[in-house]
Amino acid sequence: MKDILQQDIRYLKGVGEKRAVQLNRLGVFTVSDLLYLLPRRYIDYSDPYQLAYAPYDEACAVKATVLQSKGGVKIKGGRTMFKVLCADETARLELTYFNSEYTVKQLEIGEEYIFYGKIGGSMVNRQMTSPVFIPANSPLTRRAVYPLTAGLSAKMISNMMASAFNVVAEIPDFMPKEILAVNNLPDLYTALKDIHFPKNNTDLQNATSRLAFDELFSLQLGLNLLNGQQRRKTNVKVKSVNIDDFLHSLPYTPTNAQFRAIRDILLDFKGETCANRLVQGDVGSGKTLVAISAMYCMHKNGYQSCMMAPTEILANQHYANVKKMLEPFGVKVGLLTAGLKAKERREVLAQLESGEISILIGTHSVLSDKVQFKNMALFITDEQHRFGVNQRNIANAKGENPHILVMSATPIPRTLAMIIYAGMQISVIDEMPKGRKPVQTLLVGTDKRARMFGFINQHIQDGYQCYIVLPAIEENETMTDLQSVEKYCNEVVKPLLPQARVGMLHGKMTNREKDRIMTAFSNGEIDILCSTTVVEVGVDVPNAALMIIENAERYGLSALHQLRGRVGRGSVQSWCILVSDKKNPQVQERLKFMVANASGFAVSQYDLEHRGPGDFFGSRQHGLPLMKTASLCSDLSLTNAARDAAIKVLTDSPDLSLYPRIKQRTAKMFESLTL
Repeated sequence: MKDILQQDIRYLKGVGEKRAVQLNRLGVFTVSDLLYLLPRRYIDYSDPYQLAYAPYDEACAVKATVLQSKGGVKIKGGRTMFKVLCADETARLELTYFNSEYTVKQLEIGEEYIFYGKIGGSMVNRQMTSPVFIPANSPLTRRAVYPLTAGLSAKMISNMMASAFNVVAEIPDFMPKEILAVNNLPDLYTALKDIHFPKNNTDLQNATSRLAFDELFSLQLGLNLLNGQQRRKTNVKVKSVNIDDFLHSLPYTPTNAQFRAIRDILLDFKGETCANRLVQGDVGSGKTLVAISAMYCMHKNGYQSCMMAPTEILANQHYANVKKMLEPFGVKVGLLTAGLKAKERREVLAQLESGEISILIGTHSVLSDKVQFKNMALFITDEQHRFGVNQRNIANAKGENPHILVMSATPIPRTLAMIIYAGMQISVIDEMPKGRKPVQTLLVGTDKRARMFGFINQHIQDGYQCYIVLPAIEENETMTDLQSVEKYCNEVVKPLLPQARVGMLHGKMTNREKDRIMTAFSNGEIDILCSTTVVEVGVDVPNAALMIIENAERYGLSALHQLRGRVGRGSVQSWCILVSDKKNPQVQERLKFMVANASGFAVSQYDLEHRGPGDFFGSRQHGLPLMKTASLCSDLSLTNAARDAAIKVLTDSPDLSLYPRIKQRTAKMFESLTL
């Protein structure tokens, strides 16, 4: 059976060399690949309309008898048109096909069929163009619609699928029978056959649930293993130390949420296994203080810590903050970025290896082979979603199973966080520092732009700075509704505010150019920064009090919230203005929700429910496998069941050695996972 499943698709009956090349474009190379080419949707023939009552201009099924078939007629463009006349007891229907003689010949005079397509024409002369059909007495009442490529039709794929099931009598099931029984799920062969050829709604639902469960189960296993790789025994012996001297030195009192997170981390440090904790909180909620407290604890225990930031300018900002806060307590802080001169780099590396530097702040440069610590016991990544799994594994090797702390400013609903960060402990900072004024958010159309620029000008006159974010870098003829950074900067901002100092920032710049612009903005040398979303992860500029987001409808709410978090870092009242002319009700509802809600967690929950998890974890760059059937948004009960099953399997066999098929499938799903 294994040989049949892994057989080259070109040898399957009805395929051949030409069709194989076309299937290859869809990712189908073997019979097994074909079985997992899942339908995008289904045509439902189960409840056809009578012709007189079928809705117009809407895809539907109708039942009618073929009365007459006319031969092909050549028309303009070299095409051949065929007409077929059908009827039922209520009305007549004219079918039109182009270049489809073979299809038309399958329709026999006097036979009844169910046709699926859009009804057009008039009440007197109903018409349907190129409908698909099945005999009225067909046992199959649903037909799968597949992803297609040039040269392949849905019917061709359906026929190939039938050929595959003619030769595949069974499929080895990797899922333990007890898990299937507990969750009332069909075996894999039944699920795949019913997903392609469902006899009824119940069979289709059961098949869909089984395949979605498989994806969620493998996702949970892989993420638990990836994150669990860090849950090893640690040689780091951390004693209880008092860090009140540091906390009392602060010019403010930390929030209760910050105290809870610090307590969670210090308790982790006392364990026998490596701490592996996610600290997530809204922009400006004070995650950095939590990280500094953890590093100070390690310093007092005689260990080194490392904090990695996604950009050089953010690393410089962290370095300045940590140095200012901890050097009065005798903590030596070092900085390692690509911008360091050779002599400075050598000095940092030497002090790091000798243990003189207790805390290292840097970019991905800290992952270099040349960076050697004396006794690094804590590794912290800032803005975790910017880094890949392989980089985290390298970080682990920098110490002897160091504790891992992940800081994320992307508020993630707890249900999704438990999935994405399976195997990690989670601390949520859900309070904002006292005295912080929430950013006021407004939604305006482009007809208010003159007034908006007056508002910008007033802020600049008062000594404050402004971000203007646009979704395109330069003019793009296929997206004429979008503002471009260059055109907007040169043709809108500079003419309207000629006295303002205007800067431009976008992803096509080198890192050095970006850092130079951001440093100038941070130092107050630029009044207005026109940028793409590269400013989403950036430095704190307390003097920036205004964020303008053009074409706001182009972004998910979570992305908008991250951009909004770039302002409101100081004590002055800050504003975020969303600019959009889209009148679509769904767009308006989304943007108005953004205006009314300052909480990142509320915003992210809305985004999760309405747009899915893509806004939190883009796609491949975050290591998440693509799922064909499951939804992290709607399949929460199935997700919980899959998580429980994954935990049971890992409890029985932590390395999956007792489950070789599960091990193979999980490793294939996660290319970066070594099992």
